[in-house]
Amino acid sequence: MEKSLDELLKENFQMKDASAKSYSPLVLAYIGDGIYDLVIRTVVVNRGNTQANRLHKKTSSLVKAAAQSAMVDGLLEIFTEEEMAVYKRGRNAKSATMAKNATMKDYRKATGFEALMGYLYLDNQWERMVYLMKEGLQRAKLHL
Repeated sequence: MEKSLDELLKENFQMKDASAKSYSPLVLAYIGDGIYDLVIRTVVVNRGNTQANRLHKKTSSLVKAAAQSAMVDGLLEIFTEEEMAVYKRGRNAKSATMAKNATMKDYRKATGFEALMGYLYLDNQWERMVYLMKEGLQRAKLHL
């Protein structure tokens, strides 16, 4: 049986087990931004072999703060208590930077979303993570 990505990373990079709860909200957002971007890129590439510039434009439209903020608006009602707490910690974290072309409100909501994605990823709750991504895109009427 093939090993999971988590198992391969731990084995090959001597990574230690760490609880997702032990990370700061901005660290969770950092990894969550990366995993969300990777999932969106993977889906966009799977939709058709086309020019890299077109792939980039499509991906960028779905990973920008305004899109993530719209996703959050549709997801808040289905977050568990734990997910809501992680989201709020990320949303309320004081970041030294702000995204280009984003309002502060959208940027904070997107940071909360990314923190939640990072938390679910690090906690090996991949099915829930992917479900929330898909559901968020659908509820925000964002098309892949």
